[in-house]
Amino acid sequence: MLFGLFDKNERLLKKYRKMVEKINAFEPEIEKLSDDELKNKTPEFKKRLENGETLDDILFEAFAVVREAAKRVVDMRHFDVQLMGGISMHEGIIAEMKTGEGKTLVATLPLYLNALTGKNCQLATHNDYLAKRDAEWMGPIYEFLGLKVGFIQAGMSKEDRKAAYEADITYGTANEFGFDYLRDNLVYDMDDKSQRGHYFAIVDEADSILIDEARTPLIISGPSDTPSELYRRFSHLSKNFENESDYTVDEKQKTISLTEEGIDKAEKLLQIDNLYDPENIKYLFHLLNALKARIFFKKDKDYIIKEGEVIIVDEFTGRLLQGRRYSEGLHQAIEAKEGVQIKQESLTYATITFQNYFRMYDKLSGMTGTAKTEESEFQQIYNCEVVVIPTNKPVIRKDKNDSIYQALKGKYNAIVAEIEERHKTGQPMLVGTTSIDKSELLSNLLKRKGIPHEVLNAKQHEREAEIIANAGQKGAVTIATNMAGRGTDIKINNEVKELGGLYVIGTERHESRRVDNQLIGRSGRQGDPGESRFFLSFEDDVLRLFGGERMKRIMATLRIEEGQPIEHKLLSNVIRDAQKKVEGIHFSMRKRLYEMDSVMDNQRNSIYNHRNWILKQEDYTEHLKEIFEDVADRISESAWDDKAGVINKDYVKGKLESFLIIADIKSESVSELKEELMTLLWDKFRGKKEEFGDHFNKMSKFIMLRIIDDKWRSHLDAIEHLKEAVGLRAYGQKDPNMEFKKESYYMFSQLVDDIYDTIVDYLMRITRVDPNKEESQAKKQTVNLNFVHGDTSVIDSQKKGQKSKKSYAEKKGFKRNTRFKVKK
Repeated sequence: MLFGLFDKNERLLKKYRKMVEKINAFEPEIEKLSDDELKNKTPEFKKRLENGETLDDILFEAFAVVREAAKRVVDMRHFDVQLMGGISMHEGIIAEMKTGEGKTLVATLPLYLNALTGKNCQLATHNDYLAKRDAEWMGPIYEFLGLKVGFIQAGMSKEDRKAAYEADITYGTANEFGFDYLRDNLVYDMDDKSQRGHYFAIVDEADSILIDEARTPLIISGPSDTPSELYRRFSHLSKNFENESDYTVDEKQKTISLTEEGIDKAEKLLQIDNLYDPENIKYLFHLLNALKARIFFKKDKDYIIKEGEVIIVDEFTGRLLQGRRYSEGLHQAIEAKEGVQIKQESLTYATITFQNYFRMYDKLSGMTGTAKTEESEFQQIYNCEVVVIPTNKPVIRKDKNDSIYQALKGKYNAIVAEIEERHKTGQPMLVGTTSIDKSELLSNLLKRKGIPHEVLNAKQHEREAEIIANAGQKGAVTIATNMAGRGTDIKINNEVKELGGLYVIGTERHESRRVDNQLIGRSGRQGDPGESRFFLSFEDDVLRLFGGERMKRIMATLRIEEGQPIEHKLLSNVIRDAQKKVEGIHFSMRKRLYEMDSVMDNQRNSIYNHRNWILKQEDYTEHLKEIFEDVADRISESAWDDKAGVINKDYVKGKLESFLIIADIKSESVSELKEELMTLLWDKFRGKKEEFGDHFNKMSKFIMLRIIDDKWRSHLDAIEHLKEAVGLRAYGQKDPNMEFKKESYYMFSQLVDDIYDTIVDYLMRITRVDPNKEESQAKKQTVNLNFVHGDTSVIDSQKKGQKSKKSYAEKKGFKRNTRFKVKK
């Protein structure tokens, strides 16, 4: 009892129960309203908000209204525990609610309440199917109450996306929301933006999206010019390298390090003197990628080959990640290993992690069946608490102790025997595996026994809904990877309940306890009977890497023979500790990614905020004056010769000539030179402005945005190389994160200088040329700007029909001004 007084979760539940009583008190009154009267509650609530009431003031009545609408429209009534879940999400808390507790219905409560503000509220799901299903399933509730609902799908047109975000409530995948944000920051007109702010979001399966997928950033990219042959060459070379003698492997961290012998071998094979010379560092990265592809990435586990393409398999959900590719050349290394067509490596145009994307929302919440084990990470990264909501009915599922075997053979024999025995009774079984190849191995074993079954993995994902729908029927045996119906319920009838409910068999402990809990949670929903048990082996990856030696000592002490199972609390503790170790490693990886991306997030926000400012402005004269002053200041400071105590006038003349300005410099001091340069630059600028007249602002806007985008892309590419480089500095007793922060800040300062220089360069050299004039009239190297029906096209040219040495695409850049504030 004393513990309960200090239990944060129990305190929250106590508060929520009192709030539920107030919601329930409104029910008799709300039930008496006609449909029209119930619908009119929405404009009434909006008016009350306009008059100064808060969302918390109207919460009790608004939740009662949503519950009544759900009863009338979809024939579903929110349970009290569902109201508690809705309250927690409105408060920006992650709600842990067990499978089958109706999380989809719960989300209607906080989404309706927060959408009354007129701001777009979003629900992020795991896949397009769930986004569309939930929007269409729950949509009638919102529409009955006068709100609009939309959903986002991959491949949707720009117009349809914008319409979906214009709705009060938008359903979509976390990926699509993140990519739309990045796309919105590549547009050249405000009207082309899709999203309208980041006010309130609920993340479904929050643990999977906000934790598991946080290690993989969202990237919008374009092709680079790295030749495919280079990947094939290194894939072939990697076969000459042997473990231990040429390189060492850290399976836990998934890293590879070359030994001295390996370095010597690489230098001989590549015919170079020093593999670590800056000019050769790309060879080192290609070699390490080829080795990683060969050692760590396994076909039908980490990826599959489908129609000649390498498609990643999500290790946590078992789903195919269509369109997602490993970055930094790793995907190409895998394609080279598999002998399929090598697609061009990508240059990053825009990128963000889920961590920094979802932190942009004014209020973030989530719901999932498993979150409490990761509460500290939710708090540290997202500033979100976790509350465990009680089930509507008690869980009566029987979770049995793990059966542990010495070898894989003994384990699989026991699993097949267990399935064969239970199948005779007709009890349905869901058998969870950790990879595609293991699901197919078990399927082959069952085929030999003549046991009919279904296999649900990334190769059969098209039949997921059908397979899950039948998985709870009498006699059904379903082998599934981690994708086993996240977001859907396996329903059972009364006959199956009498047989003991759905029996879940785990064939291996996952690296994350949450994934195991998700599998177990497929059974025993809404008070149904059920059963679960894991069959393990010392040769399983998690136990081998993180608990093997300790486990072997225990087994040796107990003198357990091969093929003989053991169930012991001590072994269960070792398994739990092993999983905690892996979770700790994954958290460290996510934290490192988060810390580095937070540095980039500051820079990204600076760039995007400035871009948005440019998009909204109509006159850029004052802003361009700031840019010209910045350039004049830096030229003046650089021109001062400390030793001689004079201005280096040749240097200044050279800079001016690059802007097509010919002038004799009269200044003798830095301050005088700044004024003189500013006068020369500004006079020419005003001439350009007069030359282009009404088109000038449109032209300036286009040039500034284009230069910003292109310089930012180059910066992102340089940052990726910096991330790799700083990792090696740990060997020199330097903190990689601190090194990254210092160097990335310096690089951003250089980026801003480069942007400003390039903007001035283009504005000084740009000229309006009649395309019909003779070639001789356009011999100077200029940027020709042609206006056709108000449209702008920018071309670099030296003479007609011939490209200059530097194309426009190669010259694009971006620049700092007083609006670009970046913290060190």
